[in-house]
Amino acid sequence: MTSPFTAQLAVAVRGRRADLRLSQQDLADMAGVSERFVRFVEQGKPSLRLDTLLALLDTLGLELQLATRTSAAARALATQPLVTRPPSAFPPSPSPQEAAPPEGDEPGEREARP
Repeated sequence: MTSPFTAQLAVAVRGRRADLRLSQQDLADMAGVSERFVRFVEQGKPSLRLDTLLALLDTLGLELQLATRTSAAARALATQPLVTRPPSAFPPSPSPQEAAPPEGDEPGEREARP
């Protein structure tokens, strides 16, 4: 079964290749991928190697972009509380005295000392 994303990707790649008047083999040679891989992309195969796909898209002058979904599922996910670790899972924070460098030990002062 082809997902909406792979179907959209297939249409975009096939259309751009046709606009450039390239055969699948020509595109494959230019991108350094197999003709079989180009065929798989254009058929909407759901499992592809990302690095190989990016090489193909780069050759066509296309880019893959990520965007936040606006679907109901994404909105529902955004309203879920964050998963937090229990306080014992965090290392103790240093006290303000431990966090501050000792007086006269500022980095600039240390370098100026003989």
